[in-house]
Parts: sequence; structure tokens; C-alpha cells
Amino acid sequence: MSGALDGVRVVDLTTVIMGPYATATLADLGADVVKVEPLGGDMTRGIGAHRHRGMSAMTMNLQRNKRSIALDMGPPDGATVLDDLVRGADVLVTNLRPRSRTKLGIEPDRLLGINPRLVVCTAQAYGADTDSRDEPAYDDIVQAASGFAMFADLVHGAPAYTPSVIADKVSGLHIVIGILAALHHRERTGRGQHVDVPMVDAMISFNLVEHLAGHTFDPPAGGFGWSRVLVPERKPHRTADGWICLMPYSHRNWADFFRLIGRPELVDDPRFQTVDDRHLHMGNLLSLVDSVTPNHTTAEWMAICADHDIPAAPLLDLAHAHDVEYVRSRGLLELAEHPTEGAYYATRTPLDLSDTPVAHIRPAPRLGEQTEELLRELGYSTERISRLTRSGVVAVADTTSVTTP
Repeated sequence: MSGALDGVRVVDLTTVIMGPYATATLADLGADVVKVEPLGGDMTRGIGAHRHRGMSAMTMNLQRNKRSIALDMGPPDGATVLDDLVRGADVLVTNLRPRSRTKLGIEPDRLLGINPRLVVCTAQAYGADTDSRDEPAYDDIVQAASGFAMFADLVHGAPAYTPSVIADKVSGLHIVIGILAALHHRERTGRGQHVDVPMVDAMISFNLVEHLAGHTFDPPAGGFGWSRVLVPERKPHRTADGWICLMPYSHRNWADFFRLIGRPELVDDPRFQTVDDRHLHMGNLLSLVDSVTPNHTTAEWMAICADHDIPAAPLLDLAHAHDVEYVRSRGLLELAEHPTEGAYYATRTPLDLSDTPVAHIRPAPRLGEQTEELLRELGYSTERISRLTRSGVVAVADTTSVTTP
């Protein structure tokens, strides 16, 4: 079956994680994503585990379903190649800073002049129309600048970064949302547009969903933050043989839990009568849960909770996710075969579309693997392609010395 975005051509000028994560999602949904890489390749090609140089673990999944052209966009001939790609594209995505975009001639207004139907999506730390637009930023910077790192201070007395590039991934999802909205608008009007995704803006909005709280009102009608999640006791609970998230939530859940642990008097405790009451005293409740979970194994607690419809889950060790039946059955990690890298686990975009399912059709390309193919699609002759290659404007992948492990 064709994907939902079949027929959509995306020119991908993104690097590292945020942009490639967004464009991998578009590719999984059926878009033809042309990954335009510098001659040295995307930075992530050299990060972490690999079997062959340039084909890192990150690359195997961030670049899946894409085609790679290795291009130096700086020289006039390189700029011409990019312009030719833009003329036939539906979307162009870049996370270059505005000054770099200007240097390379990929400002949104200029690109829309070449192709008025183009959706141009830019993403950088701060808004493209602000004085901070050219400040460099990676995930840790955005966690700090958006206030995300301060949540740990509210709970543990010191700020901290979460051990995930959450700002990159949240911003990447906003890139996808913005592009899909702009494509829908173009479908109705025939006009492309510029979509800007400032990472700090995306994360501030993300952070304030539950935590703006009383500060939603002017003047404030209460404090900042949602008390349910801002307590140090909010953590997995140790069982007799492992760990569990045991989370009574409704009044009935808590009443059943109090009776199960032999504390029926707490059912009528005034501290725990309403949702707000329980959230204000969540530290007390979670301490109580923590005091009793060691009395049973994780499996025993799961059975008890299932019998009483109390939310609970064992902790997943992601290092062994491919051994978990649910993960396997959902195809979240599938054992695949790469033509040069051999067997590997492929992740998938976790969307179930009944008529246009996501699919892993094309393995991650080697740097410049489709350079010649894409230039031929643009109408370039063999002689012109050879000239561009000899002059160092483009590069073609050398797979002659690569063997499958």
C-alpha cells in the first residue's frame, strides 16, 4: 500500500536529531525524503556504535526510508543543484540558523520565489524574527532556556537535565505537525508558506500545559506547578523482586487500595477525599504505597491490581525491549536486514493507519548513495554528473569495499 504522504517530496536539510527525527516520521508516512548531506555526512553518522564508518546506530533509524545526496551547497554549481531540487519539491526542512540560511541562499522568501507551492519549515532555538535567532542551541541548552531543567529543582532541590533529548524530539514532532497543517492549507489554496518551529517556544508551551496552574489567572488564583507530579516520592516502587509503577488514581482506586493494605480508616480521611485533596497530599500517599510494595512480587502486585482495576505496570528495561512480547507484537522493533550493515533492529513510527499504514521500505542509505539517481531525475546528463563529481560539488557513495557483516 502507498503511505498517507505518497507523492509528497521532502528536501531534508536537517542534521543531528530534531530534524532527522521529524523527516524520518514523514518518510515512514510515505513521503519521498531526499536527505541532502554535506560531503562529510550528517554528524550523527559518526556517533556511537557502528559496523562500517558512517553507518552508526542513530543513522540506521534516523535516516530510514530516505534517499541521500552528498552535496556542497556553497559553490554556484551546488546552489544550482539545490534550487533544482526545490523546484520539484513539496516541502523543504532545515534546522540551519538564519544567518547560515542567508549565506547559502535558502531564505524562505527566496525559496518560495522559486516554488510558490513549497512548504518551507525552519527550526532553530528561538523565533526566526527575534534578536536571539542565531544563538546556537542543542537539547541541553533548550531544556535550560525553556525551564524544563528547573522541574528537578522544584522536586529535588537542584536543576537537572532529563536523560533523553526530549527537546529535540518534542520540537521534531512540532515540525511534523506544522508541515502537515501547511500541506493541508496548500491543498485548499494552492499556496505554500513558511513554517517556523522555535525549539524554546515549543518546549515552554509543552512545559506549561499542566504547570501554569494558578498562574493561568491574572492575578494568580493559586501557585505554580501541578502538585501531583512535583513531589520527590513520585518514583517507581520497589517490590519483593523488582520494581513497579502502582498508581491508584480515582477515589474508588484509593478506597480499594486502602482496604487491600489493611488501612480502611483512610477511606474517610479528609486529606484524601477529592482529586485536589489527594494531589495536595500526594507525598503522603506515595510514601504509603512505597511502604507496602516490598510485601509482594511484581507479578503478585500486577495480579492484585488487575483484580481491582488499579492502574499498574512493571518497569520496562529498554536495553532489552526487543525481548518483550508487546514490543515484538506491535512491530516497535523489528529485526531487519540492511544490504551492507547486516541484521539490525528497526524502529517504526508508532501510528496505526488502517488504509495507509506506516512502512519500513527503504533501509538507511550510505552517504551519497542516491546522488547519481537523484541528479538523473533532475535531468542531469552523465557528463554533467561526472563534472560535478570531479569538481567536488557532489559525492557518490563508494560501496565497492563494503561487505555485509
